Amino acid sequence: MRNLHASVAGREVLHGVDLEVRSGEVHIVMGPNGSGKSTLAHALMGRPGTTVTEGSITLDGVELVGMPSWQRARAGLFLALQQPIEVPGVSLEEVLTEAQPEDHSRVSVAERLREEAAAIGFDERFLSRALNVDLSGGERKRNEMVQLGVLRPPFCVLDEIDSGLDVDALGSVARRIESATVQWGLGVVAITHFSRLLVELRADTIHVLSAGRIVATGGPELAQELETTGYAGYAR
Repeated sequence: MRNLHASVAGREVLHGVDLEVRSGEVHIVMGPNGSGKSTLAHALMGRPGTTVTEGSITLDGVELVGMPSWQRARAGLFLALQQPIEVPGVSLEEVLTEAQPEDHSRVSVAERLREEAAAIGFDERFLSRALNVDLSGGERKRNEMVQLGVLRPPFCVLDEIDSGLDVDALGSVARRIESATVQWGLGVVAITHFSRLLVELRADTIHVLSAGRIVATGGPELAQELETTGYAGYAR
């Protein structure tokens, strides 16, 4: 991201964000409510209603600004939603089979689904259901991680993946994310309010987003500082 400005409903929310993530790195974006964290995720993935007004988003040299969301996904970007939606009538396996890159074998989807579900304790009964139908909030979040593990994109954005997860589920999800950074070099941008995600997930860099700008960057010690002091010192 270079000098990224983004607006929602005609109001600019991001005011020049610069951020670079390399393969295998985990970057945590923290900040108070209303700081622009979800807008950042939506701008990266091209959500309708979120408009990039200035700046650039590139993935391995490919400019994403102007692409629809599905093309960004094809380019290698994955977004785990803060509030995953239900898709009645469409199974998880059907979604992932269609989402597979064209150069991947599609016969492995069912097998990989079972492997990924087992890795994070996601009940296999849910694999045959319509996508996210009748799942709790925590189960939907784990479902997002199953999808990540099956698709194995180069980069992912996790929008409050820790929200709705109990301690055990959070540990399983965080360990799977970290193993993916080694297994296939996954680059991660994880957006969160709290440092509890970092108990299990090793972070390379912490960024503080406040009023639409990154106002501080540091190592894991920055998250510990925020746990003690809060965000008041980074307010506008």
